[in-house]
Amino acid sequence: MEVGKSWGVTNAGFRAIDSLSCEKGYRHWHGDVRSDDTPLEAGLAFTCKLNTSTNFKGRTALECQREEGIFKKLVTLTLQDGSRPLWSLEAIVRDGEVLGYVRRAEYAFSLGRAIAYGYVRRPEGGCITKEFLSSGTWQLEVMGKRLPASLHLKPPFDPQNLRVKGIYCGQ
Repeated sequence: MEVGKSWGVTNAGFRAIDSLSCEKGYRHWHGDVRSDDTPLEAGLAFTCKLNTSTNFKGRTALECQREEGIFKKLVTLTLQDGSRPLWSLEAIVRDGEVLGYVRRAEYAFSLGRAIAYGYVRRPEGGCITKEFLSSGTWQLEVMGKRLPASLHLKPPFDPQNLRVKGIYCGQ
């Protein structure tokens, strides 16, 4: 730790790692992705090499899913009220209808508000599209109250991945 002191290196616990990974959109196996979720549903299609000739187990199923469309999707939401905590299992509401439940929630210190990940499904069973996600009014039901939420199609912190490349605002 002494060597990193001049760069501000400090110890960080698992809660910090959980918070930072939520802000950046990095998935956790136990929280965001399980064995019954596909890479397409979890927003991880880039890991599958579907645009190459590389063969892998499950490729045919993913190609079919890509053709037919996905019927559930992992979404990122932040509460507009920065003072409310989230715990997980809160209802995800779009235009007054419950579409799913929060799987993982953290406080996003860089954003100054709670952040949540959960899977949503359309009530009528249709495909989940960017257009569907971008439209409508989103809420999270916290302790029986529906609170306004913002849906993010990209990670809310550093969506262009500039900081990972060492590019910081103001340079």
